[in-house]
Amino acid sequence: QVQLVESGGGLVQAGGSLKLSCAASGRTFSNYAMGWFRQAPGSEREFVAGIDMKGLNRFYADSVKGRFTISRDNSKNTMYLQMNNLKAEDTAVYYCAAQPAYYASSGVSDYDYWGQGTQVTVSS
Repeated sequence: QVQLVESGGGLVQAGGSLKLSCAASGRTFSNYAMGWFRQAPGSEREFVAGIDMKGLNRFYADSVKGRFTISRDNSKNTMYLQMNNLKAEDTAVYYCAAQPAYYASSGVSDYDYWGQGTQVTVSS
C-alpha cells in the first residue's frame, strides 16, 4: 500500500498563491504516477493535474492551465502543487492520488490510493 498525506492548504485571497505537498510512504513512490484532484461542496471530484513516474510528463485541467504547476521529488517521496493567481472557483478540498502506471491519467477510478485531503479556500 501507499499512504498519502496532503498539507499546505489554507485561506488565501483571490490572486494569491499556495503550495500543496503530498508526502508518500509505504511502497516505492517512484513506481507510481501521481495526480491532484479537487472536490467542491455539492460537486463531483475532478481532475486537476497529473505527473508521470519520473516527473517528465505533466498535464492539467483546462481550468488551471497556466496557473498551477505539478511537480515531484522522488528522492523526498513528495509531490507538489504550486497554485498561483487563485480564484474563488478554486475553493475545494484537494486530494493527491497514486496509480500504478508510468503515465498519469485523469480518471478518478484509475487511482488506487488517496490522501485525506486538504482544504483550500479562496476569498474574493
